Amino acid sequence: MNRFESDLLAQIQRRGDGVSGRVLVACSGGGDSVALLVLLWTLRRSLGLDLAVAHADHGLRPESPEDADFVRQLCRALDLDLAEASLGVKAHAQERGLGLEMAARNLRWDWLRQEAGQGGACAVATGHTLDDHTETVFLRLARGGGLGCLHPLAPRQGLRWSPLAETHRADLRGYLESRNIPWREDASNAEPFTARNRWRPLLDEMRKEAPELDRHLFETHLQAEEAERLARALITGWEGSRWFVAEDRITFRREAWTEPELRWTLEAAFRRLDWPRESALLRDLAPWLAERLAHARKPSFWGNFHLNPEPDGGYLHLRRRSVSQ
Repeated sequence: MNRFESDLLAQIQRRGDGVSGRVLVACSGGGDSVALLVLLWTLRRSLGLDLAVAHADHGLRPESPEDADFVRQLCRALDLDLAEASLGVKAHAQERGLGLEMAARNLRWDWLRQEAGQGGACAVATGHTLDDHTETVFLRLARGGGLGCLHPLAPRQGLRWSPLAETHRADLRGYLESRNIPWREDASNAEPFTARNRWRPLLDEMRKEAPELDRHLFETHLQAEEAERLARALITGWEGSRWFVAEDRITFRREAWTEPELRWTLEAAFRRLDWPRESALLRDLAPWLAERLAHARKPSFWGNFHLNPEPDGGYLHLRRRSVSQ
C-alpha cells in the first residue's frame, strides 16, 4: 500500500463511512471511476469489501462500445464480476421531456439501485471528487440555493457512497499514471452544453489564484454544517414552548423574537407544513413577523400570509388562492 492509498484509507476510517461487505462500484471507464475501482480493490481487505462492478452504456457517444470493452478488460484483470446495461437515454429524454444529462442520471440510478438490490450490495460506490463538490456549490449558488449551498458533498447518502469526496481529480490521475493504469477520456466533458461543463474552466482559472480553493471550501462547509446542526437543535428545543405547529398554522408565543431566530423557526415550521421556504422569502417575512408579534393587536397580512394575534402571541397561516382565482 503506497502513501496515496493509505491516506485514502485514513480518510474513510476517520469519516466513519460505515461501508463494508458487498459494494457495487459504478465504473464508466473515465479517470475518476477507474481510480475509484483500483483504489477500492487495493483497500478491499482493509475495509472488508466484496466488490462487483457496474457499467452503463448511455448510447450517446460513438466511443461507448470501446469504453465498455475497456471496463470489461479491467474487471478481468482484477477478477471482478461485471454487470452491464445499455440505456435508451435519448428515447427516455424525449418521452419524459428531460435533458439528456438528467435522463441519463435517472436511468443509470434506477438500474444501479436494481443491480445493488439483486446482488445484495449495501452501497453503490461512485467517483465523485472534491472538484465535483466545488462545481456543485457554484451551481447551487448560481440558482440561489441559500443555506443549502453550504452542505458538503456527503460521502454517504443513502445507497450512494463517494469515498473520493475529499480527493482532487488531478491527484487521481496522477495516481493512475504512477501505476501505469490507463483510463478513457470523455471528450464531451469539455463541451459547454451543460452548466457544470461551463463552470469547470472558470473554476480552473480561480484555482490558479487560490490553489487551495476546493479544500478551503470543503472545510468551510463542514463548519457550516456543524453550525446548522446546532441551530436546528436549538429551534427544535423551543418547539412546544416558544412555537408549535398545529394543522395548517404556526403559533408563536408573544415574547422578544430576533429576526435570525424567526428565520430559523420559520424554515423548520414551513418544512413541516410543506410551505414554500426560499431564503429570500424568509428573510423578508421575519422582520415583518417580529414587529407584528411584538406590537400588533389586529390581524395583519403579508403577501399570502395571515397573522392572527392572540393574547399570548399569534398564529400564522397561509391564505391559499382558490382555483378560480
